[in-house]
Amino acid sequence: MAIQARQVLQTAVQRLNELTPGRKLALAVAVAAGIALIVALWLWSRAPDYRVLFSNLSERDGGAVIAALQQMNVPYRTEAGGAILVPADQVYDLRFRLAGQGLPRGGAVGFELMDAGKLGMTQFQEQVAYQRALEGELARTIQSLAPVENARVHLAIPKPSVFVREQQKPTASVLVSLYPGRSLDAAQVSAIVHLVASSVPNLTASGVTVVDAAGNLLSGRPDVTGLQGLNASQLDYLRQVEEYYARRIEAIVAPIVGNGNVRAEVRADLDFSHSEYTSETFKPNPTPEAQAIRSQQSIEETSQGNAQAAGVPGALTNQPPGPASAPLEAPAGANAGPATAGMGAGSSRRREATVNYEVDKTIRHVKEPLGRIKRLSVAVVINYRSQAGQGGQPVARPLSPQELAQINGLVKEAMGFNQERGDSVNVVNAAFTERKAEETLPLWKDPEALGIAKELVKNLLVFGLAFYLVFGVLRPLLRELLRPPPTAAIPEGGAVAVEAETPAVAAEQQPAESEVSVDTFEQRLREAREFARQNPRLAADVIRRWMSQS
Repeated sequence: MAIQARQVLQTAVQRLNELTPGRKLALAVAVAAGIALIVALWLWSRAPDYRVLFSNLSERDGGAVIAALQQMNVPYRTEAGGAILVPADQVYDLRFRLAGQGLPRGGAVGFELMDAGKLGMTQFQEQVAYQRALEGELARTIQSLAPVENARVHLAIPKPSVFVREQQKPTASVLVSLYPGRSLDAAQVSAIVHLVASSVPNLTASGVTVVDAAGNLLSGRPDVTGLQGLNASQLDYLRQVEEYYARRIEAIVAPIVGNGNVRAEVRADLDFSHSEYTSETFKPNPTPEAQAIRSQQSIEETSQGNAQAAGVPGALTNQPPGPASAPLEAPAGANAGPATAGMGAGSSRRREATVNYEVDKTIRHVKEPLGRIKRLSVAVVINYRSQAGQGGQPVARPLSPQELAQINGLVKEAMGFNQERGDSVNVVNAAFTERKAEETLPLWKDPEALGIAKELVKNLLVFGLAFYLVFGVLRPLLRELLRPPPTAAIPEGGAVAVEAETPAVAAEQQPAESEVSVDTFEQRLREAREFARQNPRLAADVIRRWMSQS
């Protein structure tokens, strides 16, 4: 086996030596081009797919990220706009590893700015450095929120004053850049506002303004429902109330019209004000017979016979009598003094009665609950009823007025309709638009399928070119080199004929035996001897083959 391989190699070398210089150069160029093309295709197929690691980086953050990638021996590319690209299979791993190193920092410096204190800094410079550090730390904290890509915080902190009237409260402005397709809801905006307000002394939530990259005011904006001033819990409770009534209405109407044929929307007006009051009322005095006696007091005094000394004791009754007078004619009993004035016969009677009735008084202490329903507005849409028509085809027909009236009554009962508080119900019967089946994306629009097809085409292209180079170019060349030349005939006289291994014999076709001259024969004989001298083994093998054939 080794002898045959050696013979094939020697034959190929001999055939190669027989080629003209032009063909040798063309063969070398073809082989080199084929090898270079195969290597280039292999490297292209093995080249990693680069994806964006970070974009829109500042110069400082970009330099820090590139330095970290060089330390980790990770290949990278840079593009315009501050984008850094790395192999696709290492994007998320590198993001985690760089995040552990605090990269990128987002262009904001935090309290590490205070570590590089300089000797001789003034108080104003220290205050400015502290404010910058606080702004950077707040920006980093806000960037940790999932929808926020970048954030900047500006603090306006006035100088403290010893005069109370001249004191001013600080204010803050926050600019947030969101990821594509992301948004901040009211609860997240409120969280940012309270986060900034709690981080700065004497800063209130009303002094914080949040703006997005498009210039839209996020803080203090009214909600989509127009309910401004409600917190997140109140908004959640409002949604729960509206969804509760909508589910009740759909649950009671669906058995009549069928599932999926009714849609209900509820708009609830809730009162979240906290009120508490006490009232005390008094009714007019009713008739004594209708009143309850609370207390009663009666005093009765009766006196008959000689009257005792009467009068009010005191200085006036204890005065001495006046001087006596002697009238010419005095009536009987006229000379009686004051002491005997009340001693005559008489009677006395006294009666007192006091009745206290209960007062009709009402005291009311009322505490209104939070989230009290002030008004409900309900809108219900019912689909046409599907009935079999001509040919068995379904036909959509509207409901009758009686059925709509029954459904309207059911809706009012389910929602607890109260006309005094201004509730409203609107039931509409209309044909629903049929939903089209969700169309699946074709293969040429599916990103995952496109990626797989791209890799498959790349591998097929490399394999096809390699197959063509091997079987279309190199194989014919090797076959041409290894093709044995026709065996030269040996003229009579005992001369030895050499096979195709002799270069001169295989180079050109031999003329007929009768036309061979003596010089040509001698020249070929010398070439055969020289060949046998240089290749003794091959010559011995040829002779051995001749002997075996004879």
